[in-house]
Amino acid sequence: MPLPAHLSRFYGSGLTSQAARDRLVERLRDQGISNESVLEIIRQTPRHHFIDEALENHAYNNTALPIGFGQTISQPYIVAKMTEALIENGRLEKVLEIGTGCGYQTAILAHFSNQVYSIERIGSFLISAQKRLEQLKIKNIQLIHGDGYLGLKEYAPFQGILVAAAPPEIPRSLLEQLALNGRLIIPVGDAQHQTLYQITRTRNNFESKILDKVYFVPLKEGLYT
Repeated sequence: MPLPAHLSRFYGSGLTSQAARDRLVERLRDQGISNESVLEIIRQTPRHHFIDEALENHAYNNTALPIGFGQTISQPYIVAKMTEALIENGRLEKVLEIGTGCGYQTAILAHFSNQVYSIERIGSFLISAQKRLEQLKIKNIQLIHGDGYLGLKEYAPFQGILVAAAPPEIPRSLLEQLALNGRLIIPVGDAQHQTLYQITRTRNNFESKILDKVYFVPLKEGLYT
């Protein structure tokens, strides 16, 4: 018996099937993603659930896709790379995400943290992301309409902060909201040149490590309804 239409899209078929997710995971493994827990969560998570139906046949291509307002859902390799770097030392107590977007990266992070706080400046994104995450029964998240440049001081410190858009330089507020030994994963640069950094807070300073060359949409200040 065929699945009802609403469930058929949720579970996927053809180019959105579990087999398509399996092929994506193998490509990510070939590109150097080695954390099997991250790969397994990407395998389980229906990326097509987070994009427009018109694009769902491209959901398991290893590429960024538009989601509106000039924003994108990140390339699966970058989602995996950033998540892997963030949780290298194990599961985290509290994570801050800057840039909820469609909610896909949020869904991945929720499996590796007891609590995820996610800030999004575009109000309409929060409504759709909340609905998608509820449909996946992901409950350990709190979505906030706010300015990512400011972070979320009232819930700091965070063991991990992941930024899904690129500022020209690292906001001081995010560094200050990192817990001791906490990690900030952030792309930095302009439209032509961006570098993905892993910043670790030590007792007296911050240590940085270059992870990759990347391309993200710019991190913008202020709110948009």
